[in-house]
Amino acid sequence: MTASAPVKPGSDLREVFRRAYENRYTWEPGFSGYKGRCIWQQDDQRVEGHFEIGADLKAKVEGIEDEQVLKAINSQLWEVAIHRVRRSFEQTHGENTFTAGDTDAVGTEVLVGGKGEGDRYRIKGDVVTMVHRHIHGTVVTIFTTAVTDTGSGYLSHTYTSQYADPTSGEARGGRSSFKDTFVALPGGGPWVLQERVIDTEAQSDTPAGSQTFRFEDLEAL
Repeated sequence: MTASAPVKPGSDLREVFRRAYENRYTWEPGFSGYKGRCIWQQDDQRVEGHFEIGADLKAKVEGIEDEQVLKAINSQLWEVAIHRVRRSFEQTHGENTFTAGDTDAVGTEVLVGGKGEGDRYRIKGDVVTMVHRHIHGTVVTIFTTAVTDTGSGYLSHTYTSQYADPTSGEARGGRSSFKDTFVALPGGGPWVLQERVIDTEAQSDTPAGSQTFRFEDLEAL
């Protein structure tokens, strides 16, 4: 991530933010899906099954009886797929405005107005380094510290995520730290998630925890 040049607060950042948005890695139109083995590990527990993500981007997981593990794996695969969907900038942000706030070590603040009023981002170079969004009655704040350059856009691979109450700002659950490993499918196929390690901090009565999701024997459909 390259350093951002100073930006005057109040400046229109629409085109600057568009470049960062369009620099994210997304799957090409005509994505056919892929499949493989899925493995979940936590402490000395290990559960293995098989999964498939179809051309419709829906995940199907088989061979896992534990409902909580099944839900967790499905959730991760859904997160991967939903962030690889290619939608034009106008489709996603056509009704938003983007104004410069301050600039710090994380990047230049982008204040959203219009339909997404109250959301904020930070960008450094052509990478979104912070996301602060209101989603379904909660606020999520994500800081990205390292990315994988695929040659066709970037993938965030080291980042944190924190949910909070939108009114009080009080944390909902402990902060989670993510470390992702991505690979390109054989034959020049799309980049997909190979491993995700999630470390979650303790919060009130919930202890700290760590879980690992691995996706192996990956092949395109």
